[in-house]
Amino acid sequence: MLEHLTQETFKEKVFNFEANKEWKFEGDKPCLIDFYADWCQPCKIVAPILEELQEEYKDDINIYKVNTEQEQQLAGMFGIRSIPSLLFVPKDDQPQMAMGALPKDTLEKAIKDVLKVEKN
Repeated sequence: MLEHLTQETFKEKVFNFEANKEWKFEGDKPCLIDFYADWCQPCKIVAPILEELQEEYKDDINIYKVNTEQEQQLAGMFGIRSIPSLLFVPKDDQPQMAMGALPKDTLEKAIKDVLKVEKN
């Protein structure tokens, strides 16, 4: 089961937006954040793919979920207008956003290209 982030856990594990104006990643390994809502059909398509990816990449990346209905401030900070929106957060670089229900191979390519993580 993927970990759901609240505003508080987001500040601990991803970015403390209250303490920093500039992007500063708080995590210890790259992560992927799925901004979703329970009523969203494409989100339901992506969810099992993300579960699979977490299994396959194990300890190399973290995959988190943010419910845009419950965490409207977080969604607003990232300008989430459509869901699912996926935020790829590399360890030492700027995060990149991808929109829509992406197929698994596209997600794997982004994990490799943006997060710089190869599958073992």
